[in-house]
This record gives sequence, C-alpha cells and structure tokens, in this order.
Amino acid sequence: MAVLELNKDNFDETIQKNDIVILDFWAPWCGPCKQFAPTYDEISEKIDTVVFAKVNTEDEQELAGRFQIRSIPTLMIFREKVTIFSQPGAMSGADLEAVIKKAQALDMEKVHSEIAKQKEEKSSD
Repeated sequence: MAVLELNKDNFDETIQKNDIVILDFWAPWCGPCKQFAPTYDEISEKIDTVVFAKVNTEDEQELAGRFQIRSIPTLMIFREKVTIFSQPGAMSGADLEAVIKKAQALDMEKVHSEIAKQKEEKSSD
C-alpha cells in the first residue's frame, strides 16, 4: 500500500476513518529520516491492514506543534483514534513490525475504558 502524505486538511479524516494509522513525522533535511524512509516504505508494502502515512514537519509545522514533535523522525501509532505509541528515532524493520503487531493485539476495550475513567476522575476534581 502506498504511504500517504498527510497535511492539516486530511489528517483528522485519516485518523477518524482508519482503525490503525502509523505516522512518520519527518523533514527533507533530516539525515536519519532519509535513512529510515526505505525501511518504512518496505514495511508499508508488507502490511496492508494498517495505514502508513508521513507528515513533513517542515511543511506542516502546525501538526508538528499539535503533537509536540521535538525530534525527527518520530513515529506515532493511532488505533481507534487514540495515540497508543509515540517514539522519536528510526527503527529497524523488525522492530517496526514488532511494534505494529503489539498495536494490533492491544485490547482497545481496556484502553477506551481507562481513558473514560481518567476523564471521569478529572471532571470530579
């Protein structure tokens, strides 16, 4: 599957309409980003049950700020509209595949329950 280029116009819709979205926050001048890109592309071709996307932090500074991206590359995984993973730095293909498998296996019912519990606790403060 092709890697999508996300911007402020299509970002929210992509997160809302897909079960799992993996984001690579990158910039054209970033050496580690350039080194990681072929690995990211290769894994995107192997796993078609996940949406792979990139956010160019140079062009999309608003999105980078929204997610407090401080170093690149940074990988984020959204599952059912919830950020379940965020880590700066490039990964090996094997590590990326392992993280994706963990994301797919995550019990989202528990995650949503925990989020609801935290919101409830905040509102009662």
